[in-house]
Amino acid sequence: MRKSLTVLLILTMTLGACASRLNPLNWFGRGQPVAAQDDSNTLIPRRRGILERRTKFYEGTPVGTIQELVVERVPGGAIVRATTVAPKHGTYDVQLTPVHLDEKPVDGVLTYKFEGLQPRSSIPPGSDYSRQITAARALTD
Repeated sequence: MRKSLTVLLILTMTLGACASRLNPLNWFGRGQPVAAQDDSNTLIPRRRGILERRTKFYEGTPVGTIQELVVERVPGGAIVRATTVAPKHGTYDVQLTPVHLDEKPVDGVLTYKFEGLQPRSSIPPGSDYSRQITAARALTD
């Protein structure tokens, strides 16, 4: 036991010191430092604000008729909250999507669509209360 441990230790030290392929430190190649493309730290994820526009295409469909609409004043703007009853259970990722891409008022009116993603599976509808969904959008002054 003592001899095999000694041989294993010597073999490990020998392989660790050489530049052969058997050395575990050489298995993944030699990394080269590369300058960053911009000043951001790539290890820190970029945070997105709630007011920042989504860059991906949203595939939601209009959900239904608005049952309740509330505009709440907050410092620096307002929060628009709308509630509707979904046609079936499982509607998810709901949002108030602006009708105009630049999100500018037309004749002093901001217009939004209440949209959501529909589930692929068919779930039998339940009561209106169980299918009630709410979406909100923050607006600035």
